Amino acid sequence: MKELGLGLLLVGLLSLGLPFLGMKSMLLGWVDQWGVAVSWAIRGGITLLGLILYLTYRNRD
Repeated sequence: MKELGLGLLLVGLLSLGLPFLGMKSMLLGWVDQWGVAVSWAIRGGITLLGLILYLTYRNRD
């Protein structure tokens, strides 16, 4: 779960940063169909979910 959380966190951070550079993520390009506010909410939710999973399972083996 820690690896899944880290992966989601990295994908979410990447998808949050790419629009500021004028690029779009091919993985999360479909979220732009629903408008700006919803796409930012989905990107933020993915990032937050990844952070929660990573922090919850980081010390478990």
